[in-house]
Amino acid sequence: MRRIVSIVFLAAVVMGCGRDRYLPAGPLAAPSIRFEHAIYLPPSAQASPLIVEQLLRRHSELQRVDKLADKVERMTIAVHVENDVRKDFPPPDPHLLKYVGHGLTAAHVESLQKSTQAIVLAFAHPQKDVWRSLRHATELAAEVARATGGLILDVETREVFTPEEWERRRLAEWTDEIPEVTGHTTIHIYQHGELARAVTLGMAKFGLPDIVMDDFPWSIQRPVGNTINLLSQALAEGTLLGRGGTLDLDIRRIRNASLRDANLTTLEKNGTGVAHLLIIDGDRDDGDPDNRLIEVAFDAYEGNDFHAKREAMLDALFGSTDETTFVDHDDAVLAASRKARENLPALRTAFNAGLAPGELILVKAPFPTDDGRNEWMWVEVSRWEGNSIRGILQNDPSVIRNLHAGQMVEVKESELFDYIRRQPDGSQEGNTTSAFLK
Repeated sequence: MRRIVSIVFLAAVVMGCGRDRYLPAGPLAAPSIRFEHAIYLPPSAQASPLIVEQLLRRHSELQRVDKLADKVERMTIAVHVENDVRKDFPPPDPHLLKYVGHGLTAAHVESLQKSTQAIVLAFAHPQKDVWRSLRHATELAAEVARATGGLILDVETREVFTPEEWERRRLAEWTDEIPEVTGHTTIHIYQHGELARAVTLGMAKFGLPDIVMDDFPWSIQRPVGNTINLLSQALAEGTLLGRGGTLDLDIRRIRNASLRDANLTTLEKNGTGVAHLLIIDGDRDDGDPDNRLIEVAFDAYEGNDFHAKREAMLDALFGSTDETTFVDHDDAVLAASRKARENLPALRTAFNAGLAPGELILVKAPFPTDDGRNEWMWVEVSRWEGNSIRGILQNDPSVIRNLHAGQMVEVKESELFDYIRRQPDGSQEGNTTSAFLK
């Protein structure tokens, strides 16, 4: 199973985006960078500028200023204290902290909600100093939090950390000049119309745009997330866009050994480790980071539609396996199918009431072949209205030439053979006919 780092599942419904905004060749990095970290103090603590002044002596490259200048020529820091955080700088609420809190106990959550003050560290620097300045900023935030007993908010990723968890995730494995950027970013994945949308948060700290992948089924959230993580790292390491926004993503060219090796060791035998991507301007959605957005397109690949092209890219990058079984449906198999079909009305109701983020339903449907038989394949449901079901085909057909895995198809509930309901934790129910077919 391929690794995917720092993903948060959220709920929202938004509109889709266009795919015709290809970018020119060259770098995506901004000439200057700005971002903030904040340290929420315990309710009983009082902010002392002297603490920050003392700690800044260890970071002499950072020039202390009262206000960040419009033109950034060197590494600078501005420090201010928020004295009414409930009004002017509210922390994430307890429900959201279940997803964006790291290392927090119940006492931490309670303390955070009662906090009245926060020390805000605002950083700015030119692109040439990106990694030195980010290292200073990351270390300084940890030092201020330890000195004050506070909790750290990464304003860009909207995550809250204890000092110990901040150091473990952000500093402990930062051994090269450029860190594994997945330790400094996060990915939000949420329901987006019938399908899902993913967007990074935190790329602004590197002077880079955040990355969007849109309109994909929940079943491929891992390869989608891994593709985003690899692209994030490649851009951070200096990969440039080619003509027309082209970018060849090659896992073997990733310099960060941890991310590179984690993905190479999980490639299927037919995975090339290379993806030919097109980068376009991304459409903004509610809740997106306040940063430039780019989106990934897949026009370099063949397919009947956008979904099939994306599937072809993922198959080429990571590889895939599919299995075809030729069987006749005997009495035992048909009985198992009838039993499975009894659950379909309840499944339809559950789907239309709203599945949990990351939960999905697959149905096994017939697709006619030229010789009058059926090829049964799995479809991930994206819409279920009465007898009509629309979704993403999960299998590459064995004998049907005009279909492809990843393609949007329509099937009928009355013709279904079986189902799988998969929970966000990976557990599932259904697929009762599988044992008989094997």
